[in-house]
Amino acid sequence: MAIVVGGEALVDLVPHADHLAAHPGGGPYNTARTLGRLEQDVHFLGCLSDDGFGRQLRAELEADRVKLDTVVSTARPTTLALAEVDASGAASYRFYTEGTSAPALTPEAALAALPQDVDVLHVGTLGLIMEPTASALRRVVEAVADRALIMVDPNCRPTFIADRDAYREQLSPVLRHAHVVKVSGDDLEYLSPGVGMVDAARALDVPVALVTLGGDGALIVTPEDEAHVDAPKITVVDTIGAGDAFGGGFLTYVAEHGRGVLDDSEAVRAATRFACVVAARTCERAGASPPRRSDLDGDL
Repeated sequence: MAIVVGGEALVDLVPHADHLAAHPGGGPYNTARTLGRLEQDVHFLGCLSDDGFGRQLRAELEADRVKLDTVVSTARPTTLALAEVDASGAASYRFYTEGTSAPALTPEAALAALPQDVDVLHVGTLGLIMEPTASALRRVVEAVADRALIMVDPNCRPTFIADRDAYREQLSPVLRHAHVVKVSGDDLEYLSPGVGMVDAARALDVPVALVTLGGDGALIVTPEDEAHVDAPKITVVDTIGAGDAFGGGFLTYVAEHGRGVLDDSEAVRAATRFACVVAARTCERAGASPPRRSDLDGDL
């Protein structure tokens, strides 16, 4: 299956006691790397700078076998995020986007870069907010909606979103075409304040909603049912990129077992279990560093 992952690439700056570490990041970028490391046919659709960080982002994609034919080059500097990690390994972010690379994708450039054959499209995170990238991703979703499986990861960032109602309005036309949405409990609370988790997930009105619960695994919510899947017990280094790896793991299972997975509740559970394993392995490493296929022998 040809998989296109659309959205932002950026650099996470992670403070340590005596230095500031720079890690390649951005939700869609991490998802694309996960799929590449899991040996899928994946293309990254987004803007990359021609500066030093941009070259590093390209090199990491190439090393992970992500195809760059859909990358759009820009002279703007690379977008940065300051990631602060607490004692439990959970990260919070502040983003520096003004005049940078991630928001620079235009609808015209995105559609021109889109491969003719797209079996799966994954979009998400800041790319759904920043203009013109948000408009570009909506156009791409509309362009492939009649033939591709579409997965959306809103990964809501309240500190970055100026107007919640406007954001939900922006998100609506993307969700209208989605087959799968991956959200966290925090995402659901932001999108539907005060509403129970299952009801909030159903309010997204998609065939399959995957609610990530950190160390407690994930909840699968469909219009008719819900099911819980456990996560492996691990020692967490940090959670950077875990949700993105989860999405890449789920799509890997779909790519290797066919789109019919979504029509079979047991297969959806199996895909979600695999996604939890991929996310857990990512949490065992510093930064957004998803596992390779060879790290997961016996898990798929």
